[in-house]
Amino acid sequence: MAQTMQGSFRLFRVLGINVFLHWSWFLVALFQIQSRANRYTSIFWNVLEYIALFLIVLLHEFGHALACRKVGGKADQIVLWPLGGIAYVAPPQRPGAMLWSIAAGPLVNVALFLILSLLLLLDRIIAFQRLAPDVHAFILILWIINLVILIFNLLPIYPLDGGQILRSLLWFKFGRTNSLMIASIVGLIGVGGMLLYAVWAGSVWIGILALFVLANCWSALSHVRSWARMAKAPRRAGIACPKCKAPAPQGEYWICSNCQNPFDPFAMDGSCLHCRINASSAICPECSATSPMTEWIDPVLSKSN
Repeated sequence: MAQTMQGSFRLFRVLGINVFLHWSWFLVALFQIQSRANRYTSIFWNVLEYIALFLIVLLHEFGHALACRKVGGKADQIVLWPLGGIAYVAPPQRPGAMLWSIAAGPLVNVALFLILSLLLLLDRIIAFQRLAPDVHAFILILWIINLVILIFNLLPIYPLDGGQILRSLLWFKFGRTNSLMIASIVGLIGVGGMLLYAVWAGSVWIGILALFVLANCWSALSHVRSWARMAKAPRRAGIACPKCKAPAPQGEYWICSNCQNPFDPFAMDGSCLHCRINASSAICPECSATSPMTEWIDPVLSKSN
């Protein structure tokens, strides 16, 4: 999250969700608007087109966030940047909850596809191409943009929506760890295809996006290795997650919010060995729920031991 939040500023807050915009969005917008200035008779339509793109991406991300909340998860941050948008969602660690949280984004584009298709039909009936060519071009390009966003996001390449949907479906059969491993490997293969296409098409943006996907796939594989080690780790008696009741593992399976180093908040005096800051809360490595440290003490387990 820090990579995309850095250099971003808050635009507004809607339904308890903070929407941030990265400063580089304006540079890319200026470049894109100027490079396609001859598409319309007035640059006003180019600006309107980019604002519409902004709204399509924003609605897509709100689809993720609101669906995540519907299944009992946490979602209060959306960041828009030149490569698209990111909704920071933390659904309950169940395959069904994850699947709905991810699928809701593309479903927004499906709804927009139907609406824009009706507008194109109306455009043909009224003959906007002859009467108002700018309106015709605007509706057509929005239809294409939304369709491209939908198709691209459904590619089974992790962490794109399609890759995460694939992972959620695999989760039902193979479990949390193995499903992420399979989806990440498929994603790495997809990254290879994206890089080849970027070279063939001479697209810098596709190349940058491929590198972003590569970094996320590699990070996911690191999570897989960490989860595999954690599964074999001994558990702490009398200390369990207040939400899912899973006993806390012994080991550095948490990340310090201050120095970003791995540490064990339940070892020694509860402070990070690297920066000596005490942890006030802990994220469960099993269900991803955040709970105050005082709530991790399980009185039932403590009495039984």
